Amino acid sequence: MKTVDYIIVGCGLAGIAFCEELRFKQKTFLVFDNESQQSSTVAAGLYNPVILKRFSQVWNAASQLELALPKYHDLEKRLKVQLDYKLPVYRRFTSVEEQNEWFIASDKPVLSNFLSTKLIKNANACIDAEFGFGEVLNSGRINTPLLVKSYKEYLRKENALLQEAFQYDLLEHSADGITYNEIKAKHIVFAEGFGLTKNPYFNTLPLNGSKGEMLTIKAPELQIDFILKSSVFVVPLENNLFWVGATYEWDDKSYQITSRAKTELVAKVKQIIKCDFEVIHQVAGIRPTTKDRRPLVGVHNTYKNMYVLNGLGTRGVMISPYVAQQLVNHIENGTALDSEIDIKRFKVTEKI
Repeated sequence: MKTVDYIIVGCGLAGIAFCEELRFKQKTFLVFDNESQQSSTVAAGLYNPVILKRFSQVWNAASQLELALPKYHDLEKRLKVQLDYKLPVYRRFTSVEEQNEWFIASDKPVLSNFLSTKLIKNANACIDAEFGFGEVLNSGRINTPLLVKSYKEYLRKENALLQEAFQYDLLEHSADGITYNEIKAKHIVFAEGFGLTKNPYFNTLPLNGSKGEMLTIKAPELQIDFILKSSVFVVPLENNLFWVGATYEWDDKSYQITSRAKTELVAKVKQIIKCDFEVIHQVAGIRPTTKDRRPLVGVHNTYKNMYVLNGLGTRGVMISPYVAQQLVNHIENGTALDSEIDIKRFKVTEKI
């Protein structure tokens, strides 16, 4: 019988952040992951503190960034990879009115550290930006596919990863913890992303899920050292490659790519880029989104050693270290969860 403090189901951004909090507290853990969920590995991994559609601050952005970026820096050193690419976001303006809205927003105290007050004129012949750009400060990209791959390698070396599907019917409960096959743990945390909808213990939580499709394009003439935001994000990668995304689909919950999404994304790119480009790759993922755009964190109503860490939506890079720290402190120290992320805000009907 193998004994650990925690079993964690899922090794995306939420699961990795939770492992890191446990490692800091010198707790033992075992992670289950069968790679069935891929939202963490197909996303651009942007950390952007501003909602650029309406020029407003992302919820709790300052404290999230202050916590998250040092943790990614620590992971870079330990995993011996580069994860953090500090790149400004250039929001493309489509009118003088948008310029004015930007500068009004930049005067607000909550946004003054994130929105530059300087109008950036377009000097790139490959971009159609007659009205210039506004620059978002303290933004960048985490290489999430590399993070997930490298972290799993680290877990394998530590004998802390089981690459197999978690079978809920094998879970047994007792007063002092849980047992799963030959594994005994004090606590179990489900960080499964959209896979939570198949979890019999938490599948009544309002996890909506939104499908996103993304392209990788090759555009040798584009040559930008910033993240371009218009109707889509265009994110520089390497070797003249760019990540383009993303679509939003609320009904289709499959991982199949579609010609409709490709057509939509290509059309939007052509509206802002005037040079030739080639579509190299297309992927799809399901974002774990919630109706109030807040994470789902907390304890099961009946089984008090069973927890959920989910609902990170489109901003998992920024939010995951914050919610993981909240949950670990709640379990280990009895600290109250932030009421805005606690699943107690929903009236959940038990199915167990």
